[in-house]
Amino acid sequence: MKQDAFEQRHASEWQALEGWLGLTRGARLPPPLPGSGAVTLDATEFPAAYRRLCQHLALARRRGYSALLLSRLEAIAQAGHQRLYLPPTPRWRKALRFVAVDYPRLVRAHGGVMLASALLFYGPLFTWMLVLQVRPEWVYAVFGPDQIAQFESMYDPARDRWGRESGSDLMMFGYYIMNNISIGFRTFASGLLAGLGSVFVLVFNGVVIGSVAGHLTAIGYGDPFWRFVAGHSGPELTAIVLAGGAGLQLGLALIAPGRKPRLRALTDAGWDGARLVLGVFLLLLFAAFVEAYWSSISSIPALIKYIVGIALWVLIHGWLLLGGRRQALIGRGAR
Repeated sequence: MKQDAFEQRHASEWQALEGWLGLTRGARLPPPLPGSGAVTLDATEFPAAYRRLCQHLALARRRGYSALLLSRLEAIAQAGHQRLYLPPTPRWRKALRFVAVDYPRLVRAHGGVMLASALLFYGPLFTWMLVLQVRPEWVYAVFGPDQIAQFESMYDPARDRWGRESGSDLMMFGYYIMNNISIGFRTFASGLLAGLGSVFVLVFNGVVIGSVAGHLTAIGYGDPFWRFVAGHSGPELTAIVLAGGAGLQLGLALIAPGRKPRLRALTDAGWDGARLVLGVFLLLLFAAFVEAYWSSISSIPALIKYIVGIALWVLIHGWLLLGGRRQALIGRGAR
């Protein structure tokens, strides 16, 4: 068989393999013959297509076809061999990619509900914090006298350890983990109540946190309080917002599934929500560690506490806003 007829017969298969292996992104490969047609390829068809390609390469060598055609087929065969016999990606690399690339992309893909969650949480928080500077007695609408006395005792400037009554760092670390994760899970799971549960949990926690911050600031205990929360507030509050956004997404799937069947929409939202909550748990675990081993130390100067706290806020939100963008830009440029 002449080379032209050979290329005409099999060019569509080679083009499909090049596309599937990503070789069409390079500029050095010769273009496929015009009129050869388009063939798509999926993962299940790849092994058989790769074996045919190896047969084509052997025939081309035996028949003495041109060096240009041989170089093309050899490039496809080499890339196919690497793909077919490549060892599976280690789990730690998959986990690292999820954290560094996939998770921030997922958060940005649900940017609307995340913004709504942030407004529902931070709106009441800052509102009550400011209101109590003008009307400090309103704190009794949120807390009883015993609770207020407990907060004041925990953040007394004379204490050696702030933010807790007693307990070792390790014991408080376990307590913070359980407390934080329970809040995150409730915020997410309550979204099954048509989203109203997540709305309530977000607003409620915003009011509670804002009331504590506003009251302690108003009575002159703001320095120990803000020095205590500076370190862990970034990961902890961000995690609550993310859990709330995941819960709101569940509610939207129930209320407005769009063109999808309601069950399918809820399943898709639940899958995305589970992945979002995984990141929430990682943030809350980190927040608990910081809170137990760093936040409560009163001997660290306020400036250092605030610098560390601001740095964590910047790093976390930089990760969520920018993570995975470089890979996306490279992919678009390659195409």
